[in-house]
Order: sequence, then structure tokens, then C-alpha cells
Amino acid sequence: MKNKAVYMQGTNNMVFKDVAVPELSPKDVLIKIDTVGICGSDVHYYQHGKIGDFVVNGDFILGHECAGEVVQIGTEVENLVVGDRVCLEPGKTCGKCEFCKEGKYNLCPDVEFFATPPYHGVLQNYVKHPEDMCFKLPDNVSNMEGALVEPLAVGLHAASIGDVKLGDTVVIFGTGCIGLVTLLSCKARGASNIIVVDVLENRLKMAEKLGATSVINAKETDVIKEIESLTDGKGANVVIDTAGAEITVKQTVDVVKRGGIIVLVGMTPKDEVSFNFMKLMGKEGEVRTIFRYRNLYPVAINAIASGSINVKQIVSHEYDFEHTKEAFDFVVNNASEVVKAVIKID
Repeated sequence: MKNKAVYMQGTNNMVFKDVAVPELSPKDVLIKIDTVGICGSDVHYYQHGKIGDFVVNGDFILGHECAGEVVQIGTEVENLVVGDRVCLEPGKTCGKCEFCKEGKYNLCPDVEFFATPPYHGVLQNYVKHPEDMCFKLPDNVSNMEGALVEPLAVGLHAASIGDVKLGDTVVIFGTGCIGLVTLLSCKARGASNIIVVDVLENRLKMAEKLGATSVINAKETDVIKEIESLTDGKGANVVIDTAGAEITVKQTVDVVKRGGIIVLVGMTPKDEVSFNFMKLMGKEGEVRTIFRYRNLYPVAINAIASGSINVKQIVSHEYDFEHTKEAFDFVVNNASEVVKAVIKID
């Protein structure tokens, strides 16, 4: 059994290395990775070498959206067997802090999260992971769909925190992967009017294909006036910003309905941005935030398996493992063409 990994070496560069196959603890399983999604955070590390306080030091393995096959199990594993196909929830938490015990384990301060420095990611043949963070895939859910469970969980969490309900009007800023899975999640929760805003025409077309009732190209249209028109001047029950741009964060308060909810998902380049809180207070609006997700992998898998959410539609590009660097370079240089890229390891 040989294990090969692709490391980023400096920025915008990658090399392959042979690495040891991980040794299992009693409650771990060894997974042969099949499919890995390229996330925006992976691309940011690849280009810039850091995200906020998380800085890459030395050669580093990217990738945290993945699925594969169990090939070995630890001595105390109870619920998985060799041959099971699984997707991996990438955070390994302490299980002992107040947040873990409350079920809000995504807030655990000691989480070890794939591809978040100093913890390596999954762009390799084999990884080990705790059994309880590996989720078995039904026969009708592919490994590619399994790798997309991770971003879908973010979208489901955003829609849940926003309390999106049947009949709601929702505005979503951003049509990257997270924006699109948020669209799918809001649609699955029964939102009847979903307005999506971006500047990339190909992604707006994808949003329409996935069920957006209206799309707005912010390069060509006055976003605030258009949303006023589309909502009869009332605004949206829920506004979700996945773009993480300073301008879109500011615009959330302009388009939210009185008594409505704003959910911030995308992270802005600057730590601090100006925001019209007086306007928000005049509307008695709420601002909520999310950090990753919690307790949503089973929900996401069931939604895909039942046909409630068709997540595989967002995949626009596939690459094999040997062309991982080319995949990253293409994603970096062709944002107008790429919706979601995945890498087939196996």
C-alpha cells in the first residue's frame, strides 16, 4: 500500500511526495480517497499562503471536501466495515469542551480541521479519520456527491440559521459553490422567491438552472433598486451574503425586509467593514453569522439520496490526481468559467 500526496510548496506551486500510510488508533478508519472538491479556502491558501491568522508554514497538503472507501478499521470501530463508502466531516473536535457538549462542536477551540494549518488536508491516496466523523454513503449517492456534502452542509447551516421558511423571499449575494448550495438549501426549505446577485454571468445562469426565480448582474443593474422592484418595495425575509465582499455586506441592510434576518457567511478581506446599523435598527432586523456547520452531514446525505437536493449539477470541471496543480491554476485563472472543480484521486 503506497501513499502519495500533493503538497503546495510556496504559493502557486505544487509537488508530489511519497508519504507514510497513517497508523490507526482504535477508533479510526483508513480511507482510500476517491474524490476531492476544490474549495475557495484551498485556492486562497494556494495563492496567498494564509487566511487570516492561519498561516501555511512549509510544504502543506490542501483539500477537505472528500469521499472514499474504508480499507482498514481500528480495533474499536463498531459501525463501519471495510468496503463502506463514506464522506468525511473534516473537523476532529475535542468532545469535552462546553461547545462540544452543547452540540455546537463547530465552535470547539481545539478542532483539528483538514487543510487548516497546521493540519494537512486530504489530497493524498489514504487518510485516517475518527469513525464517528465518517458517514456512510447510500448506494445511490456517488463519491463525487459525497465530496459535495461538505459545502452543502454550509448551505444548509446558512439556511437554518436564517430560519428560511415556506413561502419566504430570500436574497443570496454570491454564486460561488457556497452561494449555489445555499440556493439549493433555501429552495429545499420551501422559499418561493429566491433572488441571486453576482457579477459573473456563467454562475448566474447556473443559479437560474438550480432554481433561482430572479438573477441580478451587479455590473449591469442597480442591485438595490432591482430588489425593491422584485419585492414590491418590501425587501427580503432573509438575506444571505456568501460573497464576502465589502459592498455586498453593506447592501444586505438595504434589501432586508423590516423584521427580517441577515446571515453573513462569506468572510470579508478586511476584518472590519462599515455597516449601517441605524438602518438595521430602524427595521428591527437581525444580523446572524455562521461558522462552518454542525450535525448536518446526515441531513445533507439524506437530502441528496432522496432527490430533494441535486448537488452534482454544480460540478463544472473534473481533473485526475496527476493534474492537481493544473486544476488549481485553472480555477485561479478562470473564475468566469469554473463553477465547481473536483479531483479524482482513485
